[in-house]
Amino acid sequence: MCGRFVVARVGSELVGELRVDLVSDALPPPSYNVAPTDRAAIVLDSAKTEPPTRRVEAARWGLVPSWAKDTTIGARAFNARSEELEDKRMFQNALAKRRAIVPVTGYYEWQLVGGEKVPNFIHPAGGEPLLFAGLYEWWKDPAKEEDDPDRWLLSFTILTREALGPLGSIHRRMPVFVDSDHADAWLDPTIDHPRDVLDAAVDAAPRVASTLAFHPVGKEVGNVRNDTPDLIRPIGD
Repeated sequence: MCGRFVVARVGSELVGELRVDLVSDALPPPSYNVAPTDRAAIVLDSAKTEPPTRRVEAARWGLVPSWAKDTTIGARAFNARSEELEDKRMFQNALAKRRAIVPVTGYYEWQLVGGEKVPNFIHPAGGEPLLFAGLYEWWKDPAKEEDDPDRWLLSFTILTREALGPLGSIHRRMPVFVDSDHADAWLDPTIDHPRDVLDAAVDAAPRVASTLAFHPVGKEVGNVRNDTPDLIRPIGD
């Protein structure tokens, strides 16, 4: 699973390799402790233009489907099991047309050691951005006026799969990592067979996972109010 992540850089520095056309002016600032319901940057291909426009937008972490009565459902939908997407109503439409990439610096995962949960920071060894496969949705708030710019909420979820290799020793689940070779296919909203691109992303994720480094960090990351670079410092450093 993925319940906390780090975004140490924003804007073009974060998504340079994805050939983005437009970057929102309203992206949230860097954070070392992004938690569910927080806002973060996501990359999506808008199907409203031809060819699709690749955009970086700020979105709320926790998917809120268009049919939801309110946003509370999103607090429980910050992760989605890749093997269950086609069987769950809230993810079916997003899988077909609204796939996203969530670019991060790294993420935290808790490992059970001697009966105690120890947080680890997992990240690319070379410091390059790590790309998560995600889904996004737009939700219209019926309580707001039509001309209210805040009436539309953009939200997202991060896909997970069974963890393999060294990451499997930390937790039984891991995010579905996207490598640059699969990014265009994953984001393309015009494909007719989303299951194929999902299977390709899931199958390619272990190759990215095998390149990642990790180290234990302090328990301070467990408090969502803590947000400093010290959170990713190795224990004892």
